[in-house]
Amino acid sequence: MKKLLLVVALSFITFVFTFAQEVDSIEFSLENIEESLDYQTGQLELESGNASLTVPKGFRFLDRMQSIYVLTELWGNPPDSSILGMLVPKSKGVMDADGWVFTISFDDMGFVKDDDAEDINYDDLLEEQQQEFSANNPTRIEEGYQPIDFIGWASDPFYDKDKKILHWAKELKFGDDTLNTLNYNLRVLGRKGVFVINAIATMREFNEVESNINKVLASIEYKDGHRYGDFLPEVDNVAAWTVGGLVAGKVLSKIGIFAILLKSWKLIFFGILAAGGTVWKFITGKKDNDTPTLG
Repeated sequence: MKKLLLVVALSFITFVFTFAQEVDSIEFSLENIEESLDYQTGQLELESGNASLTVPKGFRFLDRMQSIYVLTELWGNPPDSSILGMLVPKSKGVMDADGWVFTISFDDMGFVKDDDAEDINYDDLLEEQQQEFSANNPTRIEEGYQPIDFIGWASDPFYDKDKKILHWAKELKFGDDTLNTLNYNLRVLGRKGVFVINAIATMREFNEVESNINKVLASIEYKDGHRYGDFLPEVDNVAAWTVGGLVAGKVLSKIGIFAILLKSWKLIFFGILAAGGTVWKFITGKKDNDTPTLG
């Protein structure tokens, strides 16, 4: 019996040491990924050619190709050529468990009329979209994705008529996830389309995201001739979407869906590592302040 207990103990200790080595390897790999990225600050020209970006204080910018690399290769999204870049908080890396970002793209859908902005009943729209999510879930499950429940507005839809900016945010629950997802949407209307700014985060980061909305919005400036007021009705195309349609249509972009799913996967992944760290402390008798942390 004693021999059996000794074998079990030795096997368990071997497992723990192996796990600790794997954690060190993962930490090293994540640091290498972060160090390989070339972040930018200051004033930049967006590749859409119609606006400039002044990187707001507290953020760093990843250009189009690096952002597509992060979204596709690191986060498992399908390629999306519409991405122009992303704003990443200086205090967080793209592979941090509590990391979040603002993605930036431009949709050249045409001039979006805002005549209906004051007539939209967002309570009715919420109910309609909740039903739409529920109706789409069987298809999502068949395609191998988690079902989504639209819990409610995380931030009520609001259209700033003076600045021509539309805000809204959804609280979503993916499958059995215990941490709900934040889908924060911003649309900056212009002459020939809209800038699409989406926060990829969880509800845990809601306050951080919301507190940075104004300075992120202020960071993008249309060039002369591309602003909403430069619209020429006899020349320019009018979008099929109105302000109400922007909230109601295109329930979630591909990037939003897949990056959010990966966000949940990352949290589970780091949770497993944290659990392993607890086992390690149990075996070695180390206290919390003696234990290295991830990220």
